[in-house]
Amino acid sequence: MSDEQSRIIKLEETVAYQAKTIEELSDQLAEQWKVVEQTRQKLDRLTERFLTLEEQSLDAPAITKPPHY
Repeated sequence: MSDEQSRIIKLEETVAYQAKTIEELSDQLAEQWKVVEQTRQKLDRLTERFLTLEEQSLDAPAITKPPHY
């Protein structure tokens, strides 16, 4: 095998390894994006619940006397 052929084979191996790595990183990125979206949806639901509870607590009558009187 000539020196040129070995260089080409080494380059092909490097490209194949990099392509595999890029594909794995892309898959991991897609999974992380799903987690981010799920977390965002949960945060939106919790924010909505918090605002609802806050509105309900504002409707409570004001206490004019301390309870120990």
